[in-house]
Amino acid sequence: MKSENEAQLKNGNCTQITQPGDLESGQTNSVPNSLFCRRNFLCLKRILNVAFKVIFILSLVSLFCGCIWYMMGFIFLVQLILVALVAYLFAGGGYKFLYVVYKTIWRDVFALSKYLAFLWSVRSYSAANSSVADIFRKNVKKNPNKVLLILEDKEWTATQIEEYSNKVANVFKNAGLRKGDAVALMLDNRPEFVCIWLGLSKIGVITALINYNLRQTSLAHCVKVSKCLAFIFESSLLQVVREIKDNIDESVQLYCWNSVDEKIPSNESWFIPLSPILSEVTSAPPTGEKCGFHDKLVYIYTSGTTGLPKAAVVTNSRYLFLAGAIRYQLGFKTEDRFYTPLPLYHTAGGAMTIGQAILYGSCVVIRKKFSASAYFSDIVKYNCTVSQYIGEMCRYILSTPAKPEDKSHKLKVIFGNGLRPQIWKSFVERFNIPRVGEFYGATEGNANIVNTDNTVGAIGFISQILPSVYPISVIKVNPATGEPVRNNKGLCIRCAAGEQGVFIGKIIPSNPARAFLGYVDQKDTDKKVVTDVFEKGDSAFLSGDIVVCDELGYLYFKDRTGDTFRWKGENVSTSEVEAIVSNVAEYRDCVVYGVEIPGNEGRAGMAAILDKNHALDLNSLAEGLSKYLPSYAKPVFIRALSHVEMTGTYKMKKGELQQEGFNPEIITDPLYYMTSKGVYEKLTPEIYQEILAEKIRF
Repeated sequence: MKSENEAQLKNGNCTQITQPGDLESGQTNSVPNSLFCRRNFLCLKRILNVAFKVIFILSLVSLFCGCIWYMMGFIFLVQLILVALVAYLFAGGGYKFLYVVYKTIWRDVFALSKYLAFLWSVRSYSAANSSVADIFRKNVKKNPNKVLLILEDKEWTATQIEEYSNKVANVFKNAGLRKGDAVALMLDNRPEFVCIWLGLSKIGVITALINYNLRQTSLAHCVKVSKCLAFIFESSLLQVVREIKDNIDESVQLYCWNSVDEKIPSNESWFIPLSPILSEVTSAPPTGEKCGFHDKLVYIYTSGTTGLPKAAVVTNSRYLFLAGAIRYQLGFKTEDRFYTPLPLYHTAGGAMTIGQAILYGSCVVIRKKFSASAYFSDIVKYNCTVSQYIGEMCRYILSTPAKPEDKSHKLKVIFGNGLRPQIWKSFVERFNIPRVGEFYGATEGNANIVNTDNTVGAIGFISQILPSVYPISVIKVNPATGEPVRNNKGLCIRCAAGEQGVFIGKIIPSNPARAFLGYVDQKDTDKKVVTDVFEKGDSAFLSGDIVVCDELGYLYFKDRTGDTFRWKGENVSTSEVEAIVSNVAEYRDCVVYGVEIPGNEGRAGMAAILDKNHALDLNSLAEGLSKYLPSYAKPVFIRALSHVEMTGTYKMKKGELQQEGFNPEIITDPLYYMTSKGVYEKLTPEIYQEILAEKIRF
């Protein structure tokens, strides 16, 4: 046996291993060479694997540092490293911080790499002082016959958009408008709307994009606040403009646009028919002074849910950031086909989606008005791969009957804002949505974020590893007033994980991505800026939105400051209650607000619910609210609305409703109150007087 083993050892076929027990028995164990070699191989593999990871991480860190150094400067890189070190030490330098790094490193690296890639793409435009129109013209030269816009089966190529917009530029240049002037534009969703503001930008004229649903005081205000010299409106809105023409400056020149199948009165002289002039003017590019990278492009108005709309300033660079940042973060491609039924006078539809066509050469399918039943049918019909939403749309769509198109689409991602956590999973599962790109931001804001990894309910995230890369924070505020809470040094206080606060974005005027452009009205701008944030002299954009950040940095929207009210010693989020009320009431439109009751501290909840057909089941509503809401959050009063005024982004206006309160003597809609038995009963004038006299208490 010994000679055989020796022979095998000499031939390299066996390895002799001495075990502890063999010393006593005088025996040895023989292990085949293949097993020994396999063990050596696995050991070597583990070593190489660790070495590869170390080299990869070091390479990644080096590349990251190099990019930051090149893009932001050496000082910024040093500050970043110091902040990361302080964050690590502040976290105790222990396993908790390492756990956060482990859970979020790839999320952060992916988002940061996309952000740096976008910044890199913008550098050439900034250096060349390129405007949106300049970038579009380059795309036209590359793909002149590419279909960029589709409306009701009518296609617009890049060349057609370029020529139409050139005509617009030449008409208004001939009319005497110059760079820096403003023109109001009120058309419904159509390619010509895009062509007109694009054309005006070619001569440096700023276009005020006006909501075509506005009337009377609000409409006149929008024209006046932007100091418009001209007002372009479509023929279907002729009577609307006629009603306010005497309330705006008589120097404002009025232009009526009409399509080929629409006629306008020929016996009225208070406006100029625009379409005949456009048909006669040259389509050659305009000459003279043009718009630059940092020049104003358009004014986009806030929705005006609690007051008159405010005109937010959007420059060419800001427009590029709105469209480009979301494109890079969510991985949109030129070959993608987008679907949006959102109004084009708003940021989401008019910049984030239309920008994909104008700036990046993608095809965008637009719809004049949103239809819940036609949403997925349109997506299937036009082979769209990306679609846009706002939260209220998702609720309407979810309430429609099931049909084959629900899942037969080719969507890769839907993106938008306001998809409520209460219906998120139901919506995704029913319509087989692969990915949701929920984003957060304001038209006038300087800190937009996006959910890049499909985390349910999140509106985006703040990096917990390198928080200074994208300088946004959540600070403590008084929930009723929205005023920042300050420490003994007069500085703002950051919220801890799980603590509600207001989202802010640090203002860096020299950085287009971090600058705060504000509104046309400087007083409105000043209200949105908070100073002495984390050090004396710094400033930030105060969003007014209450959010909460978890330990991994994911942000979740809670409410608007001022909308939160206090009842029974608890803070109540109107946004959260609205979501529950809407679900329980079969996805009806609703708005929740606080109203004062004599003899009671704080404000009681009141829900105004749309009930056109008088079919609201109050018993079912009371049962559902008792099931899903704590007692202090349940609405004390219900108002059944026969009709409701909505904003262009499908938000109900609550200002007037809140002012009217629960007084049946001035409200014609049916009113109900919750009794001590937990059911809703009719609120009569007699009951109302008993509440005022504190005979009925809550």
